[in-house]
Amino acid sequence: MITVLLADDQALVRAGGLEVVVRREGAAQALPAGIELSAYRIVQEALTNTLRHARATRAEVTLRYGPDALEVDVRDDGRAAPAGDGNGGGRGLVGMRERAALLGGTLEAGRLDRGGYRVRARLPIGAAP
Repeated sequence: MITVLLADDQALVRAGGLEVVVRREGAAQALPAGIELSAYRIVQEALTNTLRHARATRAEVTLRYGPDALEVDVRDDGRAAPAGDGNGGGRGLVGMRERAALLGGTLEAGRLDRGGYRVRARLPIGAAP
C-alpha cells in the first residue's frame, strides 16, 4: 500500500532538510498496482521539485481515499521567486500529468495565493485502461 511506500520517501525528504507531514483521509484501501505506483511517483516528483526549486521548509502530502478515486494533494510553503507560468522548464510536471492521464485521471499544479505551490492529482480507481 502507499502508506508503506511513502514511509521510505518521507525519510529521504527529511534527510534533504524538508519536513513532510503525511495525512490520510477516508478509508485506506488496497489499490490497483498502477494507481499505487503512479500516486507514489507523483508524490516523489512533487517533493523532489519542492526540494530543488521552492526553497521550502515544509510540505504536506494528503491522500484522500474515495469510493471511486484516490486524490493526492502535495503542498509546500516555498518562497521561490515568480517566473513564467510556474510550469518550469523540466519534464517533471509533464511526466506527472502524463502519468495521471494514462489512468484516466487529472493533475493540476500551480502557485497558491497565500504562497507555496500545490500539486493535486485525481486517479480514478477501476477506470484505468
